[in-house]
Amino acid sequence: MLRGFYNAAQGMLVKQRQLDAIGNNIVNMNTAGYKKDEIVMNTFMDELILVNERQETSGHFLQTYVDISKTNLEQSNFTFTDSVFDVAVFGNMYFNIAARDGQVYQTRNGQWELDGEGYLVLGKAGRVQGENGDIYLGTDNFVIKNDGTILIDNEIVDRLLLTYIPPDADVEKIGNNLMRYEGNEALPEGEIFDIIQGAWEHSNVDGNKEVTQMMEAQRLYQANSAILKALDNINSKSVDIASVQ
Repeated sequence: MLRGFYNAAQGMLVKQRQLDAIGNNIVNMNTAGYKKDEIVMNTFMDELILVNERQETSGHFLQTYVDISKTNLEQSNFTFTDSVFDVAVFGNMYFNIAARDGQVYQTRNGQWELDGEGYLVLGKAGRVQGENGDIYLGTDNFVIKNDGTILIDNEIVDRLLLTYIPPDADVEKIGNNLMRYEGNEALPEGEIFDIIQGAWEHSNVDGNKEVTQMMEAQRLYQANSAILKALDNINSKSVDIASVQ
């Protein structure tokens, strides 16, 4: 009976986490460069290993079901514009943004602008980083080449600071546009990337897929809730019967 309570309650918690992740993905479906979050469940073998490594207590194993939230770094499609401030990356490279907290974060959001001092910025998130630090332009008459080199009047002023992040890497989300990656891998030999000025990358959220998954998660949440209520009802009746005897 207690195992049934545990399984039903754990099922509700897992589905609640999945609903939260899906809801956040849908809200940010139109956020440039947003990477969706997914709830990843352990396989049966993973669970078996976890259970076997625990100590036995009173003849029973304490089992838990582990799930993690992972950011999907899959490349999304581009929208091409006439703006020099829209910049996209094809490949596994990421822009670097120096935030107000003094930290440097990575992003795929290339919808930039100039701040009041003439520096290239990502909205209120922070200043876009070049190999020489904050990128100062002071004009909208600039060109960004495919390798990230920035030119004004055919003179090189800086080059975009780019970070390689493997497609299966674990990253920490900072808000909706930024992420933190602790690795420092060099660009692998043969890895290809292109910087595209006049384009920006969409989020990699498929709205139809997310809605379908939300409906499925909601049904399973309700099913586990009904099971929990049924078990509670059975438990109450068992207590009543025991008290009569």
